[in-house]
Amino acid sequence: TGGGSQLLASGGHLSREINMADAPRTVLISGCSSGIGLELAVQLAHDPRQRYQVVATMRDLGKKGTLEAAAGEALGQTLTVAQLDVCSDESVAQCLSCIQGGEVDVLVNNAGVGLVGPLEGLSLAAMQNVFDTNFFGAVRLVKAVLPGMKRRRQGHIVVVSSVMGLQGVVFNEVYAASKFAVEGFFESLAVQLLQFNIFISLVEPGPVVTEFEGKLLEQVSTAEFPGTDPDTLSYFRDLYLPASRELFHNVGQSPQDVAKVIVKIISSARPPLRRQTNTRYTPLTALKAMDPSGSLYVRTSHRLLFRWPRLLNLGLRCLACSCFRTPVWPR
Repeated sequence: TGGGSQLLASGGHLSREINMADAPRTVLISGCSSGIGLELAVQLAHDPRQRYQVVATMRDLGKKGTLEAAAGEALGQTLTVAQLDVCSDESVAQCLSCIQGGEVDVLVNNAGVGLVGPLEGLSLAAMQNVFDTNFFGAVRLVKAVLPGMKRRRQGHIVVVSSVMGLQGVVFNEVYAASKFAVEGFFESLAVQLLQFNIFISLVEPGPVVTEFEGKLLEQVSTAEFPGTDPDTLSYFRDLYLPASRELFHNVGQSPQDVAKVIVKIISSARPPLRRQTNTRYTPLTALKAMDPSGSLYVRTSHRLLFRWPRLLNLGLRCLACSCFRTPVWPR
């Protein structure tokens, strides 16, 4: 199954030529019950040229109703819903066994969980759960599909990472660490896989506005975080949470917008290794790039959050102005 492609040299760069006359490419997406995964599955399934056969997966099939409603007539035609728990070897094997030929042309690692709060108040079990899903879950899927991709000498692995895989963010230490691990793993793997005509693309959204994120912020605002000292708890509740709400309000993207960027990447003849999806967030990531020592980013972030919170809020509102609304498309 899957569309044919071959590796080409183009201006000193590696690119691929996709023969759209071939059969549709099989796209396996994890984490499709809501958010980016749901939107991506629906957009690919509704592709006017019908270039994709989408296998949209989720851990709990009891949550498939929203996806099936959004898929509409594509359900059972260009989109199939399947159960998949990225933390289970058995579940991954069972899911792949249900795909015709077991061949995946495009893997989208999207399943993920968040964790935010003062470090002292977070359990090691909660931290391990983040890594089990965000990092080892992605690795587990890649290990499962890679032999077939190598055998066919073609494939594309898309990973929904985060700008927090590029820079640390206060009170998001564990989540950022999981995304740093993802970035390092897949950048390392990308070097080898080019030899097999397999491309890796790390997609790095900033804040994405979803119902889940809103509920998470509300829950942590009243959480106890046992073992946390009063000063740290105050900084989290009185400084970080208001700044985070401002960030999502002024700079946040919709899942639909992020999915559009991923669709462009999947259909690209020269898939990028990295692509940030939100130009309004770019000035925040630029701070780290400007100073290789990292001091500029850490000190600026510290001053804005702890000393000049009003200036931080003003800056976030400025980022929301129309001059920063140009979307980021693959080049």
